[in-house]
Amino acid sequence: MIKKSILTAVIIGIDILYASGVDLVKSKCATCHMLEKPTASMIPELKAPPMEAVMYHTKLVMNDQETMKAFIADYVINPEAKKSVCESNKVQQYGVMPSLKGSISQEELSKISDYLIEHYPSKAFVDMINEIQRNDKMNALQNSPFLINKEALPHMTKLLIKHWDKQALGLSNEQKEKLLVIRHHTIGEVQKAKRNIDTLETELMEALFMDEESPKNLDTKVDEVAKLKAAVTKVHIQCIAETLEILDDEQINYLLPFWEYK
Repeated sequence: MIKKSILTAVIIGIDILYASGVDLVKSKCATCHMLEKPTASMIPELKAPPMEAVMYHTKLVMNDQETMKAFIADYVINPEAKKSVCESNKVQQYGVMPSLKGSISQEELSKISDYLIEHYPSKAFVDMINEIQRNDKMNALQNSPFLINKEALPHMTKLLIKHWDKQALGLSNEQKEKLLVIRHHTIGEVQKAKRNIDTLETELMEALFMDEESPKNLDTKVDEVAKLKAAVTKVHIQCIAETLEILDDEQINYLLPFWEYK
């Protein structure tokens, strides 16, 4: 009888702890962060990243529960853009969250973080992100103006946009000024070439399928497309080379952890 009572008390205690985690997340977090899995159409309307995305990025950069708990406890009280685990362009989109200092206790933060770590991100959200990333890779291969499309050649501009304000990358103001010059030139050249390439490729398809032109008669346009793609590939490679000259070894290893750059 005593053992049964103890077991019942333990179960009730666990239920109360679990419920309090849910209640705290709803009362302290849900006013800004969506707690359900978002659809793509919802994203532009949100005023803060959905909790699924916040915890997805947290678990990408942190491996153990204590590190994640310490991060959440610190960030909620002392939020800064450079501390964020989200991509820098997302921080710019949503802004930095307001501090909850004075309106939340350490005990509440502990219960919130325990609940978030255990329940987020959901498998459905991770599957959705994986599918989006697969589609992005396919689109990149189909729409890239570069002759070199393999992932082994990184797009340094995109990498830097994602991590621009991250404390872990640690870009100095001087580095940022130099990198912005490279970014402006690279993006400008890519956009200009892509407009011309899109026009030429549309003309090629129309000539081939609608006008039933002989492939031989399309050689000139094919050569023009190839020339443009080759030129932009050179711009891309130059962007990588100049960027690597500005970054130090630690920064390069942070951006390209799977490359053996020396």
